[in-house]
Amino acid sequence: MKRSFLLRQRVLVASGLGLIAATYGLVRLAYGLFLPDVQRDLGLSSGAAGWISSGASVLYCVGALVGFVLAARVPRALVLAAALVAGAGALGMAGAPGTTVFGAASVLGSAGAGLASPTLVRLVAEQVPDAVQGRAQSIVNAGTGPGLVGAGVLALVLLPDWRAAWAVSGLFALAVGGVLLAASRGGGGHTRHAAPARRPDRRWTRAHRGVIGLALLFGAGSAVVWTYGRSALVDAGAPVAVSVSAWIALGIGGAAVVLTARWTSRLRAATAWTATTGAVAVAVVVLGAWPQSTVAALVACAVFGWGYTAATGALITWTTEIDADRSSAGTSVLFVALVLGQAAGAALSGVLVGSAGTVVAFVAGAVVTVVSAALGPVVRGAAAARSSGCTPPTPRSRRAGRSRHPAAP
Repeated sequence: MKRSFLLRQRVLVASGLGLIAATYGLVRLAYGLFLPDVQRDLGLSSGAAGWISSGASVLYCVGALVGFVLAARVPRALVLAAALVAGAGALGMAGAPGTTVFGAASVLGSAGAGLASPTLVRLVAEQVPDAVQGRAQSIVNAGTGPGLVGAGVLALVLLPDWRAAWAVSGLFALAVGGVLLAASRGGGGHTRHAAPARRPDRRWTRAHRGVIGLALLFGAGSAVVWTYGRSALVDAGAPVAVSVSAWIALGIGGAAVVLTARWTSRLRAATAWTATTGAVAVAVVVLGAWPQSTVAALVACAVFGWGYTAATGALITWTTEIDADRSSAGTSVLFVALVLGQAAGAALSGVLVGSAGTVVAFVAGAVVTVVSAALGPVVRGAAAARSSGCTPPTPRSRRAGRSRHPAAP
């Protein structure tokens, strides 16, 4: 009986990682990977592509908010919803006869990632023992990087047949969601129920205002890579193998955060924020200005993947420094702000790509990201002044805070 329960826990964690890989890496963030081929076959304009990405970001936020509110009550129902929404969105893109259906399916599929994040936090917290809680959350958190790599492998094998790639992604999302549902069933006899966190108050909100602004700016500045990163390489004449390998490098860079975690964990949140977002800004400039260089593109994508993922970790640390007891609520708010920034950045990038060219769009994204990086120390001082009275973090709470959310948005 004990061995059977341990096996169920392992399957739960592995399938949780798989659901994050599917909803984030294979569905939500793979949009920019397949975009050049979709544009070629469906006649989708750069401006329309930006608006679709913007709409997907908005619906992601809606899904994240729904998940945050309902995860404690009906986590398994939300697992089903996340798998169905992501799977249906990907399959809808695979079978889309034109741009309207493709756009609607892409926007719908993005909501699956928003639903999955808070749900998996809750499931792991309830059904995995405290002794391995942090490790389990960290494993699930690693899903986005492998998902991006998996999307790149699908592209290498199947392109120019982007429809087949989306179909495989949709079926995988449905399958791994079913495994997770089975693994989480009947766990009530062995679960623990996490105590609900105190609701944020006005002081908490004031202390987070500046950090929310930074998240918005960073989301807006980084959106150009997620939407038009591969398009920039294709337009510069890069062969399919190179442009797709750059995307795989992005996923590897995100996964490499695990290797630098010991270093970044020693930094204050504002310091880590400036370092990681500064790295992203450099990567955005290099990718936009030198897409014709294979080495530069691969390195830039790897640095972008590392910096983006590490920056989201810095946001988690930042809200934990402000109020450790409400770090889950803070992370949800900051991630929603980040993705709302991406929504605005994707739309504006589409306009710039269509009117002024790719280089201008990438430079603009880098400038916005630099502003976000430069304001980090300023916001740190303001947040510290406003956070008096909030619960200070302990070393344990800071470690827990980094592992409470299973994916970067």
